[in-house]
Amino acid sequence: MTADLPRYVEFGVNTVRDAGAVILKHFRTVLVVDNKDIDGFDPVTIADKEAESYIRSCIASAFPAHGIVGEEHGTVRGAEPMHWLIDPIDGTRAFITGQLHWGTLLALNNGSRPILGVMHQPYVGETFVGSALGALWMRGQESRRLRSRRCPRLEDAVLCTTDPGMFRESRQSEAFERLAARCRLVRYGGDCYTPCLLAAGQIDLVVESGLQPFDVQPLMPIVEAAGGIVSDWRGNRADQGGDIVFAGERALLQMALETLAKP
Repeated sequence: MTADLPRYVEFGVNTVRDAGAVILKHFRTVLVVDNKDIDGFDPVTIADKEAESYIRSCIASAFPAHGIVGEEHGTVRGAEPMHWLIDPIDGTRAFITGQLHWGTLLALNNGSRPILGVMHQPYVGETFVGSALGALWMRGQESRRLRSRRCPRLEDAVLCTTDPGMFRESRQSEAFERLAARCRLVRYGGDCYTPCLLAAGQIDLVVESGLQPFDVQPLMPIVEAAGGIVSDWRGNRADQGGDIVFAGERALLQMALETLAKP
């Protein structure tokens, strides 16, 4: 554990909270929504762009040698391996419809793996943070340790995914349906919120597809510090995104992977 980790944690938490004030100016207002995907719909707003610009300016001031990877403004290489990953509003679809399952994501990667992850939802004032120092939920002056729950059987598991429409290939949708059929309860929607709820012991599995590194790396330290595990659908590293599974414990992850892999 790096000696600077407490400083990084404090910086990450304070920065996403301050960025929340930038975002809330635009929440539930009349917004111009641009589309970044000519083959589909990938919305972006002024709130996304302003929040990322704010976070990038904070990083550049506090850690000028660190690199930055952001969803809206690209990559800046740093003089050191340390780099920050920013998703200013994960869940922009929820944001533009006035719903609450969106948040600001920030990760710090040491050049090999993410060592810090933060998710902040400014409208409800919740912050989830994970690192080698542990996993915490915070709101105002309240805080508590996060711990994923034990769930020894798929038949007892609560499974979440943001949108079944993300499974664009038939093999993906069929695999997800196999898994969903075995679980006790399936809920849709959530974006970055559901892995945090998994870390808090509220749900057991989150299955997603098409994630980017800035989508998944901020959530990995939160889930892992709470006792959970994250991999791709083949059980490999998840930090570069793609098809991802978050699980509250390793045994449940293995059962989920086996079910997803069945022909």
